Amino acid sequence: MGTLINAATIILGGVLGLFLKGRLSERVNGTIMQGVGLVILLIGLDMARQTHNAIMVLISLVAGGIIGETLNLEGRFEDWSDRLQARFARGESTFSRGFVAASLLFCVGPMAIMGAFDDGLRGNYQVLVNKAALDGISSIALAASLGFGVVFSAIPVFLYQGSLTLLAVTIRPIMTPLAIAEMTATGGLMIVGLAFNMLGFRKIKVTNFLPALVLAVAIAYFWPGAMRLLGIG
Repeated sequence: MGTLINAATIILGGVLGLFLKGRLSERVNGTIMQGVGLVILLIGLDMARQTHNAIMVLISLVAGGIIGETLNLEGRFEDWSDRLQARFARGESTFSRGFVAASLLFCVGPMAIMGAFDDGLRGNYQVLVNKAALDGISSIALAASLGFGVVFSAIPVFLYQGSLTLLAVTIRPIMTPLAIAEMTATGGLMIVGLAFNMLGFRKIKVTNFLPALVLAVAIAYFWPGAMRLLGIG
């Protein structure tokens, strides 16, 4: 359901953007985006509170961040997206540029991943609803400048997030409540980092923390046994 809402808002926002070309000032767009950023911050903090032990989240983020920084995930993604956009920018068609730029913006990031997984694992699509609001607003601005291709970016968003949700449904039987809680909390803090970026605070390389999601699940599986072994809890 969350992915359907997300795709629908991109289409609606894109169509609206085509009709509002040149009518929305940068100041208005900036204020709207700040409002969405504050809501995303609230959602991220609420997700972060799901943790049973903040130390697990700390270990996941630190270790995941080290892995992501070593692999330079954010830099690699930025280079890849720049090459992809440059390839489609050679021609005169703004359709391709709008489609590629919007698809990259809407598909990549912790909200897409965590939202889809939260929808599949817990049936909670609140993150995707908030992402839908952000994407809908962004699609207005993108469509106003890059045209109709932005509307068609709803297709890769639907396929990408829908696939992640189906994957989450598939692995749900083997996911313990603790693993789900810690992955949710870790992803929540990553979404907080994304909100900080949107609100103009110090830039956080959120993409480099993506390995933390996998580590959070692994740590949650071994944590209870390790605590018993140490005589704690």
